[in-house]
Amino acid sequence: MTKKDETAISPTRAQNYPEWYQQVIRASDMAEISPVRGCMVIKPWGYALWENLSRALDDMFKATGVKNAYFPLFIPIDFLEKEARHVEGFAKECAVVTHHKLEKDENGKLVPAGKLNEPLIVRPTSETIIGDAFARWIRSYRDLPVLINQWANVVRWEMRTRIFLRTSEFLWQEGHTVHATKQEAIDRTFMMLNVYKKMAEQYLAIPVITGEKTEAEKFPGAEITTCIEAMMQDRRALQAGTSHFLGQNFAKASDIRFQSAEETEQYGWTTSWGVSTRLIGGLIMTHSDDNGVVFPPRISPTHVVLLPIIKREDHRETVMKYSTDLAEKLRSQNYHGSAVRVEIDERNIGGARNWEWIKKGVPVRVEIGPKDIEKQAVYVSRRDRDRKDSVSMDRQEFADGICDLLDEIQNSLYEKALDYQNQHTRDIDDKDEFDAFFTPENKERPEIHGGFARSHWCGKTECELAIKERLNVTIRCIPFDREKQDGKCIECGAPAKSGRVIFAKAY
Repeated sequence: MTKKDETAISPTRAQNYPEWYQQVIRASDMAEISPVRGCMVIKPWGYALWENLSRALDDMFKATGVKNAYFPLFIPIDFLEKEARHVEGFAKECAVVTHHKLEKDENGKLVPAGKLNEPLIVRPTSETIIGDAFARWIRSYRDLPVLINQWANVVRWEMRTRIFLRTSEFLWQEGHTVHATKQEAIDRTFMMLNVYKKMAEQYLAIPVITGEKTEAEKFPGAEITTCIEAMMQDRRALQAGTSHFLGQNFAKASDIRFQSAEETEQYGWTTSWGVSTRLIGGLIMTHSDDNGVVFPPRISPTHVVLLPIIKREDHRETVMKYSTDLAEKLRSQNYHGSAVRVEIDERNIGGARNWEWIKKGVPVRVEIGPKDIEKQAVYVSRRDRDRKDSVSMDRQEFADGICDLLDEIQNSLYEKALDYQNQHTRDIDDKDEFDAFFTPENKERPEIHGGFARSHWCGKTECELAIKERLNVTIRCIPFDREKQDGKCIECGAPAKSGRVIFAKAY
């Protein structure tokens, strides 16, 4: 860093938010663009984050009785055709396999050969292929409920891609369940949404609004789509997770039937629910600053990095012994069910070493030199605070209090994000004010706008689509905790009695 450089990332958030996002990912060494159009390579630092996230979610799933399985990557095209709304919703995003081998042409160039009798779809989601399996597995009410999850990759042929947020291939989990009654399936839909809310708020430190999608925004083929919506630092909404009540639509399409206790044949009631590597993009855009990513401790690949300062070779043994002993003490602490994760970086690369860990978002950095050892102390920096805001602490006090310190950082990140969301959420009842709220003052910075508008809506899709056409603003959700108050539709002025909904620009 030169004296002119005040931040590690250029451009800053205020200068160019989309480019800032890409530079934060690059600086943290989490991922990179793949040679394959629209795809990404998740590097070890980024994948470690996904592993922590997926382990925590997997434990929460299994606590509700869910079991993991795996289903084929390829889906016969006629499977998608069974559910009309489903195929209509995904048709434009499907990648299609039409050949099964390669041959060399007369010029020695590899070309597709061996045309398939029936094209195969690379899964955009797995309701149909899993439904086919469920139809074979289920015969009686005694076989229910079936509670299945798979961790997998999916492909959706996106036109505009951005690492973690929207890529042609991404990692996710998708849960699929079958129940004997409608109420059981609805209960499961909301249960899994609450799991996602817990992950977002308690692990990722991202405050979310829970609610139901409108008819125009819900999952193709679902009767009810529930969601968690979060506000990013550019005030756009991010749909961070969804849970769908599918009714009997997919059961009828896949012929999932069972013999009831009353000895009548009935169709099952199904759900599906999922989150993806998009959560990593959400974490980056919620907490990161102009020096790089900022990781909440509960999900961070590393909690503490120790930075031994060895200016003379005859100090090495003493400094390293002090550092390794401290690392052992820290690792003996139990932080929310696992050992405190510690790295020791003994590379002698000067100030670049400290900057590297700042950009990688590690919650706590600890410098250890001969003067610290003389005082039985450590020099501690928190990633949620200014990089110059460092303090000397007693070594034992630091080690004993590390879990409390990590929780303090976790909570501070959540409260900061919640405060930001509250600052940029406004009740709006006037149409002109509504339009101004979402209209950028600077035409060169179209991403800058008000945030979340809580306004009344008459329930008509025509009004919803008119707003989307005019402002590129959608109803993100109909919040579950809204007050049932009367008002007038923000678009047409007709009576609206169901309470305010959340309007926002979204990713």
